[in-house]
Amino acid sequence: MKISKEFKIGIVVICSIAAFVWGLNFLKGSNLFSHKYFLYAVYPKIDNLIPANPVLINGYKIGQVNKISLFQQGGKNKVLVKFILTEDLQIPKGSIARAISSDLLGSKAVEIIYSNETEFVKNGDTLIAGTEEGFKESLDKRIAPIQAKAENLIISMDSVMNVVSLILNSKTRENIDKSFESVRKAISTLEKTAYKLDDLIGSEKTKISNVMTNLNQITSNLNKNGERIDHIISNINNMTDSLAKAQLKDAINNADKSMKELNSLLAKINEGQGTIGKLAKNDSLYNNLNKSSEDLDKLLKDLRLNPERYIHFSVFGRKSSKPTIN
Repeated sequence: MKISKEFKIGIVVICSIAAFVWGLNFLKGSNLFSHKYFLYAVYPKIDNLIPANPVLINGYKIGQVNKISLFQQGGKNKVLVKFILTEDLQIPKGSIARAISSDLLGSKAVEIIYSNETEFVKNGDTLIAGTEEGFKESLDKRIAPIQAKAENLIISMDSVMNVVSLILNSKTRENIDKSFESVRKAISTLEKTAYKLDDLIGSEKTKISNVMTNLNQITSNLNKNGERIDHIISNINNMTDSLAKAQLKDAINNADKSMKELNSLLAKINEGQGTIGKLAKNDSLYNNLNKSSEDLDKLLKDLRLNPERYIHFSVFGRKSSKPTIN
């Protein structure tokens, strides 16, 4: 059985569309053929948590953040986060979905911490939301002791300066005061710089994280699907070559010629030319057929009522009459 070129082209186009849809969902982190179900968590705020961030259990990815939406509850704005889980796990009720930092750049992830409940969540249930300290809060906690020590040191230095000022002359005291004032300004500038650096990292870390994640996914998918991409490109080249070699112009011309001849034939029929035109335009044939049908009907009725007029038979035979000769 020979397969036509059109059938081959249709198969290639369907396969290409299916591969494109599958690849697009794969790049989004969604597998069309995997079992999945959804869970929810309500957060008072999220720090750079975005869709496609991973959902982890003990560092193992079991799904990802699917959708983030804002709604009002009790007059306050809350954030509803929807998770899609691709692993078939039994998660106890009352488990905590805690938003954490997954790397030094500030990329976010959601870590599920199991509770001690014996019942398990079902598709569409809501977990308890939890958050981890952000980079800024952590940095503030680490700088606060240093700042307190620096302030105590400055107070002590002020006390020492008060003692030294009684000993040194006014010019020397003025110079020492200027030096320590410069130290204070330098410490204050360093603290402001740390806050600005934290704000800069906080505002740009989402973009950096997205860029790095997308680059990793793209390179991984290209490596995995290199042979498929080459096969698709080869099929597209074959399809274009087949279309270029096809005699489409001659087929169109023949079809146009056939349509013109058909139109001419229909015009002649409408004008009553030829046998078909006479049958279509002249009703004499119909009248003759109708009359013949009526005559045949009368003949059949007469044959049924007077069969002896047409059929002669005898049980003992029939004597032939001899003509008399005068």
